[in-house]
Amino acid sequence: MNTKKRIQALRERMENQEIEVSIVMNFENQYYFSGLKALTYSRPIVLVIDKQETALIVPSLEEEHSKEKANVDRLYVYHETKLRAEEGRSHLEHLAGIMRKYPAGTKVGIEFSSFPVKLERLLEEQGFQLVNLDQPIAEMRYIKDQEEIDLITESGRLVSLAVESSIGNVKAGMTEMEFDQFGTNALFTEVARKHPNATLDYFAMSPSGLARTNMPHVFSNTRKLEEQDILIHSRQVGLNGYRAECERTFFIGQPTERQKELFHLVLEAQLAALDFIKVGVTAKEVNEVARKIFEKGGVEEYMNHRTGHGIGIGLHEEPSLRYDNDLVLQEGMVFCVEPGLYIPDVGGFRHSDTVVLTKKGTNLITHYPNDLESLIIGDRVGKLSK
Repeated sequence: MNTKKRIQALRERMENQEIEVSIVMNFENQYYFSGLKALTYSRPIVLVIDKQETALIVPSLEEEHSKEKANVDRLYVYHETKLRAEEGRSHLEHLAGIMRKYPAGTKVGIEFSSFPVKLERLLEEQGFQLVNLDQPIAEMRYIKDQEEIDLITESGRLVSLAVESSIGNVKAGMTEMEFDQFGTNALFTEVARKHPNATLDYFAMSPSGLARTNMPHVFSNTRKLEEQDILIHSRQVGLNGYRAECERTFFIGQPTERQKELFHLVLEAQLAALDFIKVGVTAKEVNEVARKIFEKGGVEEYMNHRTGHGIGIGLHEEPSLRYDNDLVLQEGMVFCVEPGLYIPDVGGFRHSDTVVLTKKGTNLITHYPNDLESLIIGDRVGKLSK
């Protein structure tokens, strides 16, 4: 991970805005700039970047982890044990010490969207001018370098493998969570085989039935799958911090005629958006391609989210493929394309695939059949033995 190059790019943006020092609190941005990704963030971690030096403030239980993973110039450690309390008991003590060298009036870059109000008020009380870094950092993360793209592409292969394994083993009578475990087991086995010492982020959501598929973001539960069920199987996989996504809507047994009609509309919208998205078009134009198909089909009112989103370190990243985003898409951007419809008493419908934009064209990196015939699992229906 070339954090030095990223730090230099941030410093150039800081210089343009006359920012002397930046304080990064968002954990995704901390990983992006330092290489450190903690398991939990109940104890604050602070990344400080000025023109000469980078510093990381961490709790003592992350000290050894930070020494191994964090690419920073200086490490400050605070403690919650009596024996070492005098070395610093909170992140605030170390941050206050670092900030003393900057005079009142100094411009300090922070992320307005994720910076704690408590810290903001402390800095303002000391006379610092706060400048919003949300957009500059987001723009840096828009464009993935080749190392990031390679990881995302492999995550695309892994997430496709997991989707294939779960759908390939589905039966009426199993729970949503039991259904998920087939893909998860396949994922763990493959990562252990091919990527020793790698880190893995993942989630699976498989809402089933008419009511639950109308809730786009719900985790799998112990509802048992039934014959004639509709399911949206959604997965993300992140290898060494970089993610890809694949989702499919499918049926256990024959769908109704209305469900078939809506399935085809969603597939048409997704394929049209995937065909259109490329370097040089705007984000809102991609959204419009899908929206027009729903409008023509008389179902636009059931389109309750954007056509897609960026992906990388985060589950959802900018840029967003929204109706109001004029951003021109560039080489190195990565998107999940996922127009959806959610209709009461009929079901929810959504496919998602991950694409990488290149000058030579759009590279689809997730692969699983998306046609209706492949996604009617009628001949595999059968109650589990009791």
